[in-house]
Amino acid sequence: MCSRQELANAIRVLSIDAIQKANSGHPGASMGMADIAEVLWRSILRYNPNNPYWDNRDRVIVSNGHASMLLYSVLHLTGYDISIDDLQDFRKLHSKTPGHPEVGCTPGVEVTTGPLGQGLASGIGMAIAEKILASYFNRPQYNIVDHDTWIFAGDGCLMEGISHEACSLAGTWKLGKLTVLYDSNKISIDGKIHNWFTDDTAKRFQSYNWHVINNVDGHNSNSIMKAIKIAKSVTDKPSIIIFNTKIGFGSPNKSGTAEVHGSPLGVQEVLLTKKALHWKYPPFYIPDEVYDHWDMRNIGNKLEEYWNTLFSKYKIDYPDLSSEYTRRMSGLLPIDWPDKIRAIVHSLNSRNAIATRQSSQNILEHIGKILPELLGGSADLAPSNLTMWSGSIPINQKKSGNYIHYGVREFGMTSIANGISQHGGFIPYTATFLVFLDYAKNAVRMSALMGTRHIMLYTHDSIGLGEDGPTHQPIEQLSSLRSIPNMSVWRPSDTLETIFAWTCAIERYQGPTALVLSRQNLEQASRDKVQINNIARGGYILKDFGQTIDVILIATGSEVQLAVLSANKIHDLGYGVRVVSMPSIDVFESQDDDYKESVLPKLINKRVAIEAGQSNIWYKYVGLHGMIVGIDQFGESASADDLFKKFGFTVNNVVRNVKKLLDNKSFSYKLYK
Repeated sequence: MCSRQELANAIRVLSIDAIQKANSGHPGASMGMADIAEVLWRSILRYNPNNPYWDNRDRVIVSNGHASMLLYSVLHLTGYDISIDDLQDFRKLHSKTPGHPEVGCTPGVEVTTGPLGQGLASGIGMAIAEKILASYFNRPQYNIVDHDTWIFAGDGCLMEGISHEACSLAGTWKLGKLTVLYDSNKISIDGKIHNWFTDDTAKRFQSYNWHVINNVDGHNSNSIMKAIKIAKSVTDKPSIIIFNTKIGFGSPNKSGTAEVHGSPLGVQEVLLTKKALHWKYPPFYIPDEVYDHWDMRNIGNKLEEYWNTLFSKYKIDYPDLSSEYTRRMSGLLPIDWPDKIRAIVHSLNSRNAIATRQSSQNILEHIGKILPELLGGSADLAPSNLTMWSGSIPINQKKSGNYIHYGVREFGMTSIANGISQHGGFIPYTATFLVFLDYAKNAVRMSALMGTRHIMLYTHDSIGLGEDGPTHQPIEQLSSLRSIPNMSVWRPSDTLETIFAWTCAIERYQGPTALVLSRQNLEQASRDKVQINNIARGGYILKDFGQTIDVILIATGSEVQLAVLSANKIHDLGYGVRVVSMPSIDVFESQDDDYKESVLPKLINKRVAIEAGQSNIWYKYVGLHGMIVGIDQFGESASADDLFKKFGFTVNNVVRNVKKLLDNKSFSYKLYK
């Protein structure tokens, strides 16, 4: 019969062996949290290693992602499709066991973690997703949605500011099925944290309205079990269990020190550690008896079979609800979605000049009625971002709904919504001003890295917001968004382009989409059916002036109208001009070469890009023979009209400089000089 200590030691030795073989990694947290993990996975969690994506599984997030070998070892021991060879390939190219947990690489990993604190916030997103889904789908005797969320977090996670943003909200929302397992080992990379982290964590979380269980021995199985059961018994608020642990537990010479945080123990110390733990086996060897005690596949099958039986009865009693649940958890859109979108295009194709943020809200008014899985939210800017529609129901501690007031928490909002998306059943959309993207940037990057279906609305997209001044006027943010791999970015010029931006974002399953929207009113362009269809291709010919083309004007968003007016003037001077609207560069780049050549023929090398933002991304399209009407300095406080004049976004200024380009004369590259 194996003791709990021996079963926990299996985690420790697999972790230190893999890290030693890779000659890279973080053994300290994996060794320190092994006892907590043993109790949780063997005695508490509901999951099925044979089906890592069973809908009603408990979600576990290792927010301190450097403890990845703890997670990989447990997943291997419990019976997930992670072999001993996979553990030996830790941190190798294309392995199932990358340096930090990654969605899509390893079965059983719920969210990608590593940047500290974000796993904590995304886990809170999973907990709120569970709570909202349960309120919608559960019926008496049918708790179809009924699982817990567990988050491993370390000192570093709680130092990060995002932990305040997200945990404050979790307490406000009373997420009673959320438990944070705090590994309080009081060590970080720089050493003992008492010199830079003296917070009273218990009081801090009590002030958030959390249930706090303090001073639990993280190496005593009975204490761990008791604390977890108490946490589960409290259902009206989230719980945090503060475990006192020793980093690198078991290492005779390095435990309790920063030296064990982020470096292999070394061959000699590995041997001494195994001796101290009374582990007599060679590297990567686990006795059959230990495997037998850890194997959770049969139990997992029974748990899922019970749920499947319950759901079969649910389908009989609630056929419509069960069909809707299945559709939403699979991420599929309603069958009549294409027809509904065509109807929206027809109904909203008006001639009134409105801001694209208003166009977006008008579109929400239609698609919100079609897609109950849309879960909106804004970082305290709903009246400005225009993210609420007539059917929006704000979520609070007393009632569920479909809209989240995140408060002034851009980073927390974005990371929480990533977790909502990864949970399943929702398509979250979030919003703030474009300039405040910088607060949320790392969570935006993580969304792209994970491939979350997350729609991010960024309004007040340029100097066009005016008098609030350079602190609120985005310059480099649009370029920054476009630089993120797997990030789709749309900057529509009017209502029709905004409809297609929303449609493409909703239909994008493998990554996030940013919709960059104007504060100021924009004119509606006239298009034929071909042009309307080509909006979905990211870039298209909006208008040709003349039988031959001498110059191509490429523009996005609010500058498309400027391009059209300028092209008309240039044509009056005797030149042929093409205006290309390019609301989405990344979508345009994904088109076939023939289409891209038809829009931007290589032979026409006189090109002008017009966009009220940083210019660098446009060199690809204008080359050495073209020019860019952009802004590469901060804005100023003034009216939008005055600012557009100052920075050269006027018809006269564009025409004058384009004429110089066409006449091969010297022209002012920085148009605002």
